[in-house]
Amino acid sequence: MSVSLSKGQTVSLKKGDGGTLTHVRMGLGWDAVKKRGLFGSRAQSIDLDASAVLYDAGKRVVDQVWFRQLNSKDGAVRHSGDNLTGEGEGDDESITVFLDRLPATVSTIVFTINSFTGQNFSQIENAFCRLVDETTGQEIARYELTGSGSHTAQIMAKVSRDGAGWSMTAIGAIANGRTFQDLLPAIAPTL
Repeated sequence: MSVSLSKGQTVSLKKGDGGTLTHVRMGLGWDAVKKRGLFGSRAQSIDLDASAVLYDAGKRVVDQVWFRQLNSKDGAVRHSGDNLTGEGEGDDESITVFLDRLPATVSTIVFTINSFTGQNFSQIENAFCRLVDETTGQEIARYELTGSGSHTAQIMAKVSRDGAGWSMTAIGAIANGRTFQDLLPAIAPTL
């Protein structure tokens, strides 16, 4: 059963049987708003990019996964590849995390999206991020990315160590930038 998260809400990533999830996927989906013209409407291409920034307990970046680095150094986090348009159904980009393979030094993973081509969120619709248990294919949590406006990025969510397990928090903080590096100052307060 999936939980629909609101901004700031946290959900535990424990399985129904009390076990801990070991293999999750953060999916990102979006559509470009159709542009209206003299002869009807036409689709536009918007290149949103999903990124994962890995932090240690001291809030220092220890690794990142994005369209220019598809795998973390240890291989525990993997990006599906760059979708340049948002066309198609379901997840347009995804980042798979093997939680049980992450080094103990990683305490938080922050997921971001940004418009690499610079269009703002007023030109994007049906945007969401979701967390899926990859061992069962079941959606655990979904966060609708609302608040279209003049921003070009959003800090979507974070997955944090929670005792022996993990939890996910929907952040939904708006920001501006073309890559995750531009977003580092906006991520800092969410840690």
